[in-house]
Formats: sequence, structure tokens, C-alpha cells
Amino acid sequence: MQTLMLKPMDLAIRTTRVVAAPPPAARRTGPSWLKIFFGGLALWLATVGVTFATGNVNLVPTIILVGSFLVPVTFVAYAFRHADEVVTAQRIFAAFIYGGVLGILGASILEAALLAHVSGVAYVAIGLIEEAVKLGALWLLARRLPYYTRRDGMVLGAAVGFGFAAFESAGYAFNAMFTKSGLSLLNLAETEALRGILTPFGHGLWTALLGGALFATAAYTKKPRLFSGEVFIWYLVVAALHALWDASQPVAVWLMLVLTGTTAQWTMVRLGELPGVTQAQLDLFTVLYWGLLATVGLVGLVLVLVRWRLARQR
Repeated sequence: MQTLMLKPMDLAIRTTRVVAAPPPAARRTGPSWLKIFFGGLALWLATVGVTFATGNVNLVPTIILVGSFLVPVTFVAYAFRHADEVVTAQRIFAAFIYGGVLGILGASILEAALLAHVSGVAYVAIGLIEEAVKLGALWLLARRLPYYTRRDGMVLGAAVGFGFAAFESAGYAFNAMFTKSGLSLLNLAETEALRGILTPFGHGLWTALLGGALFATAAYTKKPRLFSGEVFIWYLVVAALHALWDASQPVAVWLMLVLTGTTAQWTMVRLGELPGVTQAQLDLFTVLYWGLLATVGLVGLVLVLVRWRLARQR
């Protein structure tokens, strides 16, 4: 009987198992919305620096556009993470652009027609008008969705609100550039920076609350209804937050005078003149102003987080 003898090399070849090489480890990177924010911020700072260094006014539109749309576009990129078969990325983007433009146009027309006949309650009127037009724009964009959830309404509502904020900030920045002494790039940059910081706590939050309430009305009727008790209550809530936000500056001035005002300063106020203030009063005004803004912004943020959590549970 012939014995089959295997050489060591043959044995090694026959017993070797082919093992696929492990895939290369995925490189960890941050969320895309963070990249958009920090990349856009770097571009805006570079544009501001070059404009100040060269005095080239052709760069002013770039400063306005990048600064005004940086935070709102960052939100849109973040909202894409919550896109689904109903609230698609395309719908989110359409809500941002169309909702923002429709809101700005509607608010401009109504404020021009109504505020000329309003005195003493202008901040309340502006809050009611702007929240109404944003709600109307959202309703127009969301009339024919296959189904509605509170969560989807909050996402689309926030997109409309941030679109409104982007176009509004561009207008404020443009106006801030014109002063009695000529064009002021410093005023432009300061306005853009300030509104960029405040943007996440304003229109986006308020319209998100309205969007959640609007979509909740479609639970039984299958269509969102503007005229319902829940929508009306939340409309009054966000309009009040909006009015308090806009009135933070005069309220801070009034509180400053109540706490530290002198008889001479109150006399000038009664005569309709601006009183001179000390550095200590100016510092107190700054603290009061930012404190009021922070309080209103925090209330809006807490309401959105609570409503979002309840929407997910449902």
C-alpha cells in the first residue's frame, strides 16, 4: 500500500484559509451641519477682513449674504437629518426659500398698511402680523401632504421661520451700513454678528411651535386647519414671545431709569428728549437688555424641546 506523503509546503497551501482583509476603519468626522457652520463662519470672517483691509465695497453683498444665511442654512442642513418620505429634503428647502420670501412680503405689506394707524402697541402688532404671515406661508406649503405629524410640522415650521430670519437679517444689515457720516462697514459687521448670535432663538423656534400645532389639527380631518383652538392659543403664545423680544430694548431702558434714573433724566423723558446716561447706567442697560433677550429665548427653546419630546412619544 502506497502511502501518500505530503510535503510541508503542500500541507501549508492546502490548510491555508483565505481571509478577506478587514475594511479600512471609517474616518470619524463631525456632522455635516457643523462643517457648514464653521466653514461659512471662516469665509465670512475672511470676507470682512479683506473688505476692511482693501476698502473694496464690491464685497459688501458677500458679507451680507453669507452672514445673514449662515445660521439659517446650518439649520436646514441639520434638518435634513430628520427628513423622511413626507418631509423630504426638497420640502425642507422649499419651506426655507418660499416660506421665508412669502413671509417677508406679507409682513411688509401688512405692516405698511396697518402700523401707520397703530400707536403705543407697535411691538404687539408686529408680533401678531409676522407670526400670522409665517403661519399662512406654512399652511400654503403643506396643504397636500400625504399625512401629518406634529414632529413634521415643527421641522417645516422651523424651516419657514429660519428662511424668514435670513431675509430679514439681510435687510437689517443693509440698512445698518448707511449712517449720517456715510457707509459704515463696522455697523454692518456688528449687525451681522449680533443677529447671527440671536437667530437660533427667534423666528425658527416660534414658527416651529406654530407648525407643530398646525399639523396636529390634521390628526382627524387629514388636512391642517388654520382656524382651530390649539393653533390660536399657540399663535398668541409665539406672538407674545415675538413682541417681548422686539420690546427688550425699550423695556431695558425703562428698567434702567426706574432703578437708577435721576429727576433730571425723567424730566427729559417727559419732554420727549433722550436723557444723557452715565457709564454705570449704560452697563446696567446692557445687562438688562441681554438678560431680557436670554429669558425670552430660553422660554422659546424650552417650549420647543418639550413639544418635540411629546411629539416623539406620540
